[in-house]
Amino acid sequence: MPLLSALQMLRQQLSQVTDARTGYASFTASVSSGTESLAWLAGQPHWPKFFWQSRDNGESLAACGELIRATTPAEAMLLVKTLPPGWKLTGANAFGPESFFFAPRLLWQDDQMTIFIHGELSKDARRAIEFIDRLVLLTAAETLPRRTDALSHMPERAAWELLVEKALAGITAGAFDKVVLARATDLHFSSPVPPAALLAASRHKNPHCYHFMLAPGPYKAFVGSSPERLYRRQGKQLQSEALAGTCASTADDRLALQLAEKLLNDEKNQRENRLVVEDICQRLQPITGHIQVAPVEIVRLRHVQHLRRQIHCTLQVQDDALCLTQLQPTAAVAGLPREPARQFIRDYEPFQRGWYAGSVGYLSAAESEFSVALRSAEIGGNRVRLYAGAGIVAGSVASQEWRELDQKAAGLGALLDLHFIQ
Repeated sequence: MPLLSALQMLRQQLSQVTDARTGYASFTASVSSGTESLAWLAGQPHWPKFFWQSRDNGESLAACGELIRATTPAEAMLLVKTLPPGWKLTGANAFGPESFFFAPRLLWQDDQMTIFIHGELSKDARRAIEFIDRLVLLTAAETLPRRTDALSHMPERAAWELLVEKALAGITAGAFDKVVLARATDLHFSSPVPPAALLAASRHKNPHCYHFMLAPGPYKAFVGSSPERLYRRQGKQLQSEALAGTCASTADDRLALQLAEKLLNDEKNQRENRLVVEDICQRLQPITGHIQVAPVEIVRLRHVQHLRRQIHCTLQVQDDALCLTQLQPTAAVAGLPREPARQFIRDYEPFQRGWYAGSVGYLSAAESEFSVALRSAEIGGNRVRLYAGAGIVAGSVASQEWRELDQKAAGLGALLDLHFIQ
């Protein structure tokens, strides 16, 4: 049914709630195609907002409003155990210890819109009606600014090269085998950058990715289009992957194939991928049985190509908090061994990563899925901070890694007329 009719149906169902008992309830209405959920979400006056689109099947969910919040994976897992079937927690885990999960007031998943109530049911039903009455049906299309007023990197190139040298010295000394170093690129504009408009443009230009937006409030959002899955869990079946090893991509199919073949035969990149595979398998071993690792394959994106090995296993216990603790951060975003690499990052990176290199997704009793928060940006008013990282291993060359940062940042940067790739 049309969006207006769906909302009217939800409102009618809520108006019939007279139960004063404490508990959980939800009401659902079908929504016909024709309204784009991301554009609709952007115009709503309720926060937090969350958008997610699957890399593999295009399924999407849009959530807004908050009923309950959890600030750690363990807290989120305990909450999931108390929620009725069908309820989801949406949100993100930072690269550090911070998490932001919330049970939304409203969830629009594919062609189903659901409103949730919690607590004293009749009282919260009235609050939910007020929530619906404030929703906006149609919003004006948002546009991206087309001129960058200023650009700066952290670290700048000279400092980056020194940082890579320091990392290579640590590898030579045996402190760690790999460390992933990141760069933040700040863009300043003369007008605010609409987060949903940037994500909408990225969805169009960057297929075969997870697309996400988390906006805790009206003046801050984290958006991205990540090619990498942290894990997907269905019951006790878990899928993860090692996405590490990178080369350039191009629209020329013949040249892209040549670059991919070179990547497949490059020892430095193969070693980087193997390190990630070994780390994931070691971290899964205590919580699972047999682990299957698929042969290496090429993932071709618009600006880069990656080596990927998919990993499957069966969990002993259905516990997302345990999965997140074991798998995040992966060697593809932190390094190996994990703790020495993370300490090097804390000591020497000139900025806080925040949500970047963490994970974004949802969890529920039946299934959960998280992408690694790569190819991402933090938006605050007129400023956009783009993030990109490169894995440093023995044999890495600072100038080549800087070029890789440019290639990765271009996924979102090109949408803002950023052309720093030479």
